Amino acid sequence: MGAVATVIDNKLRQRFAPARLVIEDESHKHRGHVGHRESGETHFKVEIVSANFEGQSRVARQRLVYDTLKDELAPGGVHALALTTLTPAEAEKRA
Repeated sequence: MGAVATVIDNKLRQRFAPARLVIEDESHKHRGHVGHRESGETHFKVEIVSANFEGQSRVARQRLVYDTLKDELAPGGVHALALTTLTPAEAEKRA
């Protein structure tokens, strides 16, 4: 896991105490696109399962994650973040 992915992992674990957290660096899929850097760590896919999302809409959940990662999402940082935010019950239904 790269430095940026490690920071994302640490912040999300601290804020949401997730039952499941998967962070995938998809930067290689965006070579030649806006925001891509050869060093990578510009485009991430994140799946997070947390009881903290209970009673929150999908948009509210994403806002919570974006707020938690605001420093990493600042200009010049992470360019794109694809999010899947689930409660434990929702994750169970998907399994």
